[in-house]
Amino acid sequence: METSGGIQASLSGRYATALFELARDSKAIDAVEASLGRVRAAIAQSSEFAQLIGSPIVSRADAARAVAAAAEMIDVDDTTAKFLGVLAENRRLSQLPAIIRAFRDLAARHRGETTAEVTSAHPLTEEQVDALKQQLRTRIGTDVSVELAVDPTLLKRFNIDRSDPSSCSSIGIDGSKYWL
Repeated sequence: METSGGIQASLSGRYATALFELARDSKAIDAVEASLGRVRAAIAQSSEFAQLIGSPIVSRADAARAVAAAAEMIDVDDTTAKFLGVLAENRRLSQLPAIIRAFRDLAARHRGETTAEVTSAHPLTEEQVDALKQQLRTRIGTDVSVELAVDPTLLKRFNIDRSDPSSCSSIGIDGSKYWL
């Protein structure tokens, strides 16, 4: 694992790296990544959960109990559930969204992929996602793992944030045609 800067340079990166190494050693990278995806969805869908992770006034014990209950409700694996407890005890729940992004980057690198966060004005069809991945693969030269988001304020554009900031780009869409 590369330790000179990059992901490990931040607090969230160090937590993500620790979780990734635990997941790798227990051969549970996919399970942890899937669980973190459910946690991310819970944060996006539940204003109460989002407030919990961002609140400095919730006690460590209360935060740990609430996170344990949420982890059970959204069916996360044991490694992720314990990790969420550690974050609550260490008052680091506010770092959770950044930790999830960093973990996804680490998992993608482990698979030999690069990652891209794609935000579109409307939900993309499976065919559009496949075409977008192919365009990115052609341009970047490696497989691309995409995380999709919808922002209705965008007009006929994608925003793509890649894990490699030196080559970020935008790809527009006009009907079904992609352009670089």
